[in-house]
Amino acid sequence: MSLSPYAAQVQTVTELTRSIRGLLETEFSFVTVSGEISNLRRPFSGHCYFTLKDQEAQIRVVLFKTQQKYLSAPLQDGQQVVCRGRISVYEPRGEYQIIADFVDTHGTGALQIAFDNLKKKLAAEGLFDSERKKPLPFLPDKIFIITSPHGAALFDFLRLAQSRFPAVPIEIFPVRVQGEGAAGEISQALKTINGREDSGVIVLCRGGGSLEDLWAFNEEITAWAIYDSHLPVVAAIGHEVDFTIADFVADHRSPTPTAAARDVLPDRETLRQRLGMQSGQLHSAIKRKIETLRQKVRFEEQHLGDPTSLLQHFRLVLDNSQLAMSRAMLTGLHRQKTHLNRLENLLARYNPEQKVVHRRQLLDELEEKLILFSRLYLEKKRKQFEKAAVLLDAVSPLAVLSRGYSIVYRENDGTVLRASSQVKPGDTLRIRLHEGMLHSQVIARKP
Repeated sequence: MSLSPYAAQVQTVTELTRSIRGLLETEFSFVTVSGEISNLRRPFSGHCYFTLKDQEAQIRVVLFKTQQKYLSAPLQDGQQVVCRGRISVYEPRGEYQIIADFVDTHGTGALQIAFDNLKKKLAAEGLFDSERKKPLPFLPDKIFIITSPHGAALFDFLRLAQSRFPAVPIEIFPVRVQGEGAAGEISQALKTINGREDSGVIVLCRGGGSLEDLWAFNEEITAWAIYDSHLPVVAAIGHEVDFTIADFVADHRSPTPTAAARDVLPDRETLRQRLGMQSGQLHSAIKRKIETLRQKVRFEEQHLGDPTSLLQHFRLVLDNSQLAMSRAMLTGLHRQKTHLNRLENLLARYNPEQKVVHRRQLLDELEEKLILFSRLYLEKKRKQFEKAAVLLDAVSPLAVLSRGYSIVYRENDGTVLRASSQVKPGDTLRIRLHEGMLHSQVIARKP
């Protein structure tokens, strides 16, 4: 019994559903979708299940209990929200759904969508690559702070910087850190600092705030200004949980402005203590090394004794080695000369020039024999051909026709006639003679 050609492609429902799930989770690893909540359910497990819909379509959404702590307010039917999460398939019902990580109100969600889109775009263009990030110097020549001159974040940074390493100069570039035009001022300050000949570290400093408040650090013009900086850039923006595009592009991210001062500057007192400790360790190590070398020198002096006799011994060894080397070189040269003479005699005995002459003579003889045998063979074949031609001419039907015979054909089908019964009166015939052809018609037939 033959199998259907599609038998090898048959899958179970589970296999097909898992294949579809794998494709969806791979192609849509993270999505952001806006819509209206409907059919909201909160079972005993504490998870939220609802449908996200618009005017033409809908999709199921699951928000697990652990993610609900990020909600600004409880979810309600009819509420416009933005869901961010992963596409998956609920296998028992074969339905695809969104497993939500965050659910935001529509206004905040719009900013978050813009943030996510710009983040993906800049990541694809290589602005976040770790290979291009510059390391922070151990002790910078100068610190450039781009910040608001009246913000608490600036004073937090200066207070800790003064206590850690006050000798490092700090230059403040006052800019607006939120509102319209703030991103342009930040990017221009970065360009101005990089246009100077100074070396050091740039710190972007701002206190915490909402996503909208921090938006100047999420604009593309700010990201490219950080990327184009040849000086290392430290992002100290907001609180530890706040992330901006500037954090991803910067060479280093500090969770707070205070932490930025700790990351950029070493602690002077800690360095002084460490330097003193290492200086003492180095001094002790040098003393131990000197004492070890002194003991080694004394030991070698006792072991070596008077070096004059040892030098005399080595001088004698050197003279003996020189004589032995000279004898070995003369012996080797004599051996090589004898071998060369033997090779010359062998070359004269087997001179290839004589062999070439002999081979040329042999080739000439073979050429003459080949020509002779070819002529004899052709003559033999010619005689055989003439004999065959005479024999063929003797049995040729043309020779028979030359003696007065003829060949009669039926005109309509060309059949050669051998008896009068093969024709009837009125048939047309062709008669082949030794020379030429006749056409005739049957008038009467006799047996």
